[in-house]
Amino acid sequence: MGSKKILRHKANFGILAGFLSELLMFDVTIETILESEGNKQYEYDKYNRVDILLHHPKRIVLVEIQNDPEKDYFQRMIYGVSKLVTEYIKEGEPYGTIKKIFSINIVYFELGQGKDYIYEYKGEFVGMHSGKVLLPTPSQKKAYNVEKVSDIFPKYYLLKINNFDDNAKDTLDEWIYFLKNSEIKSEFKAKGLDEARKKLRYEQLSDQDKQTYNRYQENRRIEISVTETAIDIERKQIALKAISEGLSNKTISTITGLSIEFVEILRNDPTAE
Repeated sequence: MGSKKILRHKANFGILAGFLSELLMFDVTIETILESEGNKQYEYDKYNRVDILLHHPKRIVLVEIQNDPEKDYFQRMIYGVSKLVTEYIKEGEPYGTIKKIFSINIVYFELGQGKDYIYEYKGEFVGMHSGKVLLPTPSQKKAYNVEKVSDIFPKYYLLKINNFDDNAKDTLDEWIYFLKNSEIKSEFKAKGLDEARKKLRYEQLSDQDKQTYNRYQENRRIEISVTETAIDIERKQIALKAISEGLSNKTISTITGLSIEFVEILRNDPTAE
């Protein structure tokens, strides 16, 4: 029995547990294993096929063993973990019930560029022995428009708003200030804050003032629409007169701002809108 079959075989819980304990550096006790066929929902759902799925009260260990080269295997790793997160939390349960997932991928082909043989993901895949970062292959860089493997993987930001000291040192701080205080100082220049300032002013209006403001905006939109319609009618009349005088479509388009295609339509149908 080859090493790959040994790891996959249900009778070898102890062997697999030993391997995982050495890799993860904590004692792994295997309670249940779901093999690949039991984890494949549909025949076409190839990315949901996992080789070994280990359940534990506090964690899930996903083990994939892959022989055939897959250029998009990094994306497959992301999909597999995301699938587990959504499948193993029941509707209505708190997010705190989500277990920590360890994704272990044993591949027998060249994946990325790197000479180490064990890589742990720490924002980058870092070789456990060399300390060097695993790089994407040139074809992966071109296909997925990335420079680093980490460009493929999710990136997390955690903004602890209450820890902000209200001293806005840059434009990002201006946004944090707004998120904390629901206030935008007049000197703030960060992108999007002008629109936020308008919205904030609107939200601070009374219900009656909001109705008055909304009516004003609606009347303004109507005025703009009426004006634009009048301009379109005038352009059309100029175009029709120019057509009757034998001017070319290109010349008429230049004069009126109408497209050459629409001028041609008017030439054949003066009533076109």
